[in-house]
Amino acid sequence: MAYWIEQKADCQSRARQKTKMGFWKKFCICIVILAGIGYGIWHDEDFQRKYMYPYPYRQFIEYYADRYQMDECLIAGVALAESKFEPTAQSVHGAQGIMQIMPETAAWIAYQIEDDDFSAAEMYEPEKNIKYGTWYLASLNEEFFGNKVLMLAAYNAGRGNVHEWMEKYGWDENFSDYKQIPFPETREYVQKVLKYERKYKLLYK
Repeated sequence: MAYWIEQKADCQSRARQKTKMGFWKKFCICIVILAGIGYGIWHDEDFQRKYMYPYPYRQFIEYYADRYQMDECLIAGVALAESKFEPTAQSVHGAQGIMQIMPETAAWIAYQIEDDDFSAAEMYEPEKNIKYGTWYLASLNEEFFGNKVLMLAAYNAGRGNVHEWMEKYGWDENFSDYKQIPFPETREYVQKVLKYERKYKLLYK
């Protein structure tokens, strides 16, 4: 009698283990399926255009990129990195609008391009902000020998800092290793914009 009771208990134990293993097997299969679906959606170009790399105000970016001889995908990458294209964005330091332009920089740009009617409030207007940001990037591009890494570093950290780094570390117009940039924020910013530029070229060109 004890033998049969023991056998029954053993069978019940095996059944529970089998049920448990069956549950985890099904669970793992579901995870794999969901991961595959998620991967497919995440890498779908339409999904990326809509949710990850949108392109609002494209007509302004294309126009001013052409006007100031800049790559529109780079400008779009800067706009995404700076504000995610939010016209009313304002940083803790006071940078304004889509391209996150500091008021004093905006005033300097207005003087350079002879915009006599400039007012700081205009930096929240998408077209005006994109115009100023694109002109400023073009100015930095010329100042830093067409070097994209130095230009973006200057846009984020300031021209003075970049000139100082060039002198201190012996960087020249061929500098390309953004990992050497001493400011972590600027280093990450340059890496991010270059990535975004590549994505915009892939998705919109």
